[in-house]
Formats: sequence, structure tokens, C-alpha cells
Amino acid sequence: MTAKSLHFATLNLLKVVLTPTHLAIIMEYASGGELFERICNAGRFSEDEARFFFQQLISGVSYCHSMQVCHRDLKLENTLLDGSPAPRLKICDFGYSKSSVLHSQPKSTVGTPAYIAPEVLLKKEYDGKIADVWSCGVTLYVMLVGAYPFEDPEEPKNFRKTIQRILNVQYSIPDYVHISPECQHLISRIFVANPSERITMLEIQNHEWFLKNLPADLINENMSNQYEEPDQPMQSVDEIMTIIAEATLPAPGTRNINHFLTGSMDIDDDLDDLDTDPELDVDSSGEIIYAM
Repeated sequence: MTAKSLHFATLNLLKVVLTPTHLAIIMEYASGGELFERICNAGRFSEDEARFFFQQLISGVSYCHSMQVCHRDLKLENTLLDGSPAPRLKICDFGYSKSSVLHSQPKSTVGTPAYIAPEVLLKKEYDGKIADVWSCGVTLYVMLVGAYPFEDPEEPKNFRKTIQRILNVQYSIPDYVHISPECQHLISRIFVANPSERITMLEIQNHEWFLKNLPADLINENMSNQYEEPDQPMQSVDEIMTIIAEATLPAPGTRNINHFLTGSMDIDDDLDDLDTDPELDVDSSGEIIYAM
């Protein structure tokens, strides 16, 4: 985080501190909790409320993309809220993010299964920004419907079926959910298997449904209003990297921290296990379930 001003829709890093026993990352505090909790309590949102949060989500993700960073694990659980009456959304948890500035093109299967784009599941190189668009669409669907779009209603914990339904773009809007034709059109443009034909982030921002009741501070002409000045001088990337490098040095009589950092954090291994172990299942939250 080296920008002089920060986007309001991202949870900002304030400081990295090294103590004798811990490496501490101090983040901005979001007192409103997870957007996931809010939707669980509500069941589902009205179209206007869903649009209010979706507009902020798209604004924040677009900012990340403008900084050449794709998130790759966008979901309700990774969006926090501040404590204001009209909550500000805060995108967090960039653990899977990739930066094209570093010539790092995504090709690993990471993220939470219910939100993963079809091209990510194919284990080939893909455009992380376009994959983020799909995940934003899943987030919008869940806010409107109160359920994941690609889970089998009869077997919501069956990971294999979820994967197949994602690859086949097999979803529907339940009869009890009444949303406008414009909203349905936007969702249909997001849930497109071919990433080259999927709606782009810029096209979403120009879509008539997105533009309705768009807050003034999200309008392109007022882009400066989307950024917040930090309360205190920010650490530079060099300062942060120096602290992290110091943290990886083993203390006398101990092993290097890298000794413990083994294994992958993505779900490639889980997918391979599903191919070889018929008794293994993974639900859409990413939890591994062993059949008894």
C-alpha cells in the first residue's frame, strides 16, 4: 500500500510490526462485520439493497484492477462493512491475489468453489480480472436469492455437482424471487462460460441496472471522492519487505519460518483427490468432507 490515498471499498493495511515473538499486520477496523452475516440475518436483500452493495463491490474491484491486482477469492465472507448507517463495503483477504505488474498470470485453481469461474476450474492460464467478474456475479446472485447459483438444491454439499453446474452455467432465478428484467440481463451477461464473451468490469459500470441510484461518490466524474487520505504516514513497500525479511530470519536455536510454510493454499489438490478418491467430497465452502 504505497498510494497517497486509498479506495474506501478496500480494507486498508495500516502498518506491519515485528515484535520479539510475532509479525503483526495492523488493518483498518470494519465494525459492521461481514456482508455474509448481514445476508444470513436477512435471508436475502431487496433488489435496491443488493444493488447498493454491488455498486460498491464493483467500484472496489475496479480500483484493484486499475492497480493491476486481481483478487481471485471474492465472496461475501471477504467483504466487510463499516459501522455507518448506510454501510460502506470493504473488500478484504487478498491472500490469493495476483499482480500483473509482477508478470504473475494466474493459472492455479484457487478460491471458494461456489464462486469460482469455469475457466479457473480448467487448470489453464486465465485472466484473473475476468474471473473476478464471475465471482462478483455470484455475490450479487446470493444477495438477491439467498442461495448459491450453482449448488444443486437437492445436494448442496456435493462438490462434483457444483463443479459440473458451473462448467455448464446451470442456474436459475427461483419463482419466489422477483427482480427486474435489467437485473436478470446483467446476471446473464456475467454468467457466461467463455471469458472472452463475458461482460467486462467497465461494461458493468455502464449497465443501466448498475447506474440506477448510483451514489454520487461512485460516479466517474467524482472519482476523487472514492479515495480516503490515510490518518498517518504509510509504510513504503521497501519498509514492509524489510520487516518481513527480518521476520523470516531464524532466532538462535530455532528453525527458519519457511520450514513450516509447506503445501499449497489452493484447491488443485482437492480437485485431484476428487478424481482419485470416490469417498472424498468437498462442499462449496471449501470444506473437505469424508464419507462415513
